[in-house]
This record gives sequence, structure tokens and C-alpha cells, in this order.
Amino acid sequence: MNHKLKKHLYITACVAPAIILFTLFMIIPTINVFRISLYKWGGFSNTKTFVGFDNYRTLFKDINFYGSFQNSILMIVLITIPTIALALLFAGILSRYKFRGQNFFRIVFYIPNILSIVVIAAIFSAIYDPSMGILNSLIGVFKGGKAAQILWLGDQKIVIFSIVIALVWQAIGYYMVMYMASMAGVPESLYESAGLDGANEITMFFQITLPLIWTNIRTTLTFFIISTINLSFLLVKILTNGGPDGATEVFLSYMYKQAYTNSSYGYGMAIGVVVFVFSFALAAIVNLVTKREPLEF
Repeated sequence: MNHKLKKHLYITACVAPAIILFTLFMIIPTINVFRISLYKWGGFSNTKTFVGFDNYRTLFKDINFYGSFQNSILMIVLITIPTIALALLFAGILSRYKFRGQNFFRIVFYIPNILSIVVIAAIFSAIYDPSMGILNSLIGVFKGGKAAQILWLGDQKIVIFSIVIALVWQAIGYYMVMYMASMAGVPESLYESAGLDGANEITMFFQITLPLIWTNIRTTLTFFIISTINLSFLLVKILTNGGPDGATEVFLSYMYKQAYTNSSYGYGMAIGVVVFVFSFALAAIVNLVTKREPLEF
């Protein structure tokens, strides 16, 4: 056995377990989702009726699905923009300035990311409590001392913003740390040269920092948008279960209800296929829109 063959066998042995696990737990289940979406099936019986694309025809006439689609798009926009913007802002401040307690702030910002989504839901459920929540109590301080009675999770007009705030709070620290790691690789000499030319900190941030870490921003932006689809479902499921009156229903919560509550498993899988295709299409669009020539230094 020659050296080249041994090398190929070694590489195969190292990669094979990962490929097998990925195939068993990702590829095959994904194919099954596509397959089951072509059937009318309750999910718990042995009786499956092949209906072709009937589930998809029903889906594209489903007003409730379109409502969950709109809520999902709104959440993606409302969560992504402030999260990325604030993460960049805090990363820029903590990277460029040296002050007492700097490491403390890094830890504080990152703590929400290591908390379980269930714990985060419990925290904000207590904050938003209409009678004993700290948020209504603070508002009451500015209204003569009487606690406000705002239904943060029960008012259709504001409930989605309550979910958005919780998800933004949870995600900022993680992306801040990632951007700080990228900013650490920007040579200090570039900032010194720009300072000698009269550039202020804001100009240096937009003309030096952002262009040089743009590749990292593109990657995290795509990752964050896709992860928001998953995290929004988890938080919605715990805090509001899609209510009130569908105001916070999102892709995956609606799919869950159809598949496991209404015993329409095939229909739920059809929703899952649409979400799957939408996620990839959205990722492709984001990559296309944010594409630019990499800068070197």
C-alpha cells in the first residue's frame, strides 16, 4: 500500500463518521419532510393517503399562513437591523476605547446569549407582567406612582415588539464578540494615518472598520437571519403561543400547530418545505445584495 493510498484512507476514515451522522440526522429527515408533504396524514396513524401537491394548493390559499408569513418577515427586519447595528456600535466602542470595567461590560453583554431561551422567556414574562412586572412599574413612576396596566403580551398592536425586544437583547452580545474579534485584526496604523488626515472616530468607523470587517458582517448577517426564524418560534411558543389572535404567529409556530395540534402532519410538512425553500432563497438574496470586493491591507 503506497503512501498516497494510505493518506486517502486516513482522510476517509476521519470524514466518514461526520458524513454518516449528517446523512442520518439531516439529509434523510429533510428528504422525508419533502416526501410526507405529499400525503394526507395525521402523524400518528398507519393510514397515509397520497394527495400530491394538494397540501401546497391549500397552503397558498391559507390566509392564516400568509399572516404568519407577514409576522415572520416583520420580525426578521425588526430584529436584524437593531441587533447588527447595536452589536457593531458596542463592538466599536469596546475595541477602540480603553476604560475601567471594559472586560466587565463584555461579560455582561454576552451573558444573555448563554441563557436558555426558556430562561429568557421567563425573564421577559416577569418583566412584561401587567400587574407585577417591572416595566409597568417603571412607567407608573412617571405617571404619579400608579403602576401602568399595559398588556405587553396581550395587546395585538405591541405584542410583536415585545417579542422583538427580547430577541434583540438575547443576540447582541454574541455578535458583538464576533465583531470585536474581527476589529482586533484591523491595523492600528490605519487609524493613526486617518487621524493625522483629520478624520474623526465616526468617519474612521465607516471608512476603515466597516469595510475591513465586511466579510464577517455578511456571514453573521446571513446566519442571524436564518437563526431568527428558529428563535422567534421558540420564544413565541413559550410567551404567547402565537396569540393574541394570531398577532405573533410565525412560520414554525403555525407549522407546529398544524402538524401536532390539528393532526394535519402532511400539511405541516408542506409548510416546513416552504419555510426551507424560503430560508435558502433569503440567504441567497442577502449574500447577493451584500456582495462586494474584499479589501486588503
